[in-house]
Amino acid sequence: MSLNPQYEEIGKGFVQQYYAILDDLANRENAVNFYSVTDSFMTFEGHQIQGAPKILEKVQSLRFQKISIVITTVDSQPTFDGGVLIFVLGRLKCDDDPPHSFSQIFLLKPNGGSFLVAHDIFRLNIHNSA
Repeated sequence: MSLNPQYEEIGKGFVQQYYAILDDLANRENAVNFYSVTDSFMTFEGHQIQGAPKILEKVQSLRFQKISIVITTVDSQPTFDGGVLIFVLGRLKCDDDPPHSFSQIFLLKPNGGSFLVAHDIFRLNIHNSA
């Protein structure tokens, strides 16, 4: 395979779709459809998870009812196998909590005519200044 020339559009389109699903409580569990049953990895705040069923468990364990996500920037790069590496910087507000900055990295791998999330790393950008 070669570099995907549409990597920017793919990255931005994926991010819009992914966070729209997370924003919708009734639809949130469908985020699991972006992941492979066995071959996807997620690191959520340092906790490593493998496979769509375990990722779904993690998404369902998040206790917030309402979430508001504001995307600050999306940076994408093509990978040599036709995939897309995506870096997201944004702010999220859950329920009545104050907003927090976050970073998230996705590695999309080609899967037929679409993509699967092979790797996903999420981290709140909270610094201990003590």
